[in-house]
Amino acid sequence: MIKFSILIANYNNGKYFKECCHSLINQTYRNWEAVIIDDASTDNSVEIIESLIKNDYRFKLYQNDTNQGCGFTKAACMQYAQGDLCAYLDPDDALYPEALEKTAEEFIHKKDLAAVYSQMKLCDENLNPVSTYAGTKQIYNNRYFFNYPIQVAHFFAFTRETYLRTRGINPYLKNAVDQDLYLKILEQGEVKHLKEPLYLYRIHSHGISQDQAKQSAKDSFARIIHETMKRRGLKSINNKTVPEIFTSSQEIFELLTYQTNRMHRIISKIKVTLDNI
Repeated sequence: MIKFSILIANYNNGKYFKECCHSLINQTYRNWEAVIIDDASTDNSVEIIESLIKNDYRFKLYQNDTNQGCGFTKAACMQYAQGDLCAYLDPDDALYPEALEKTAEEFIHKKDLAAVYSQMKLCDENLNPVSTYAGTKQIYNNRYFFNYPIQVAHFFAFTRETYLRTRGINPYLKNAVDQDLYLKILEQGEVKHLKEPLYLYRIHSHGISQDQAKQSAKDSFARIIHETMKRRGLKSINNKTVPEIFTSSQEIFELLTYQTNRMHRIISKIKVTLDNI
């Protein structure tokens, strides 16, 4: 039976962890482990997590001595993962009960899959579902796909073998870490979209400016896209030159404006349909 590694990088989200933990315990798929790394939280996260997982051997908790950031901590999670399949779950989010089972079934039925991703429910601070995120779509995966605008999102599962063929998560990233992972994994093989929500995404503020956070994430995403273009050896995109050196996020996103137009979307949809025949 395929083993699933759920990877959780925590920083000051202890008050939300109960729902995350219970959503794993309630999974219909039983062969899983949860690798949790606390990134030197300043709240009582460790105490809360320890109290919730103390009687379940499937949970493994590790701690960074000092705060290292999201990229470092998520990359470290993979070093402890022992499962055949891996997926990240944020400590303030949760999974639907059949999330692991339905995801694992796809890998069992199609051996050459590199990744499987689902739709997700956007929730309020109390994890009450509000709406299904509309952006998630079945993609046409090629070297010119950069997940801009975002179409691949949670719940994103991949084989450990596939991850080991990549450069892995950049440990120096502070933002857009998941996007970096998606693009690297998608370079390795086929991907399947499950057209149902398996992930509960909690929307809340940690008392920081959301506008600043969004801008920082946008800038990081642009840098990741530029690195991806360079990694794939792309010299031009839609007859526009890819810059040798990153100068601004606007310059990178302008290379991809054609991917948001109606005709490009129609062509991509047709290609996806043909691939699925």
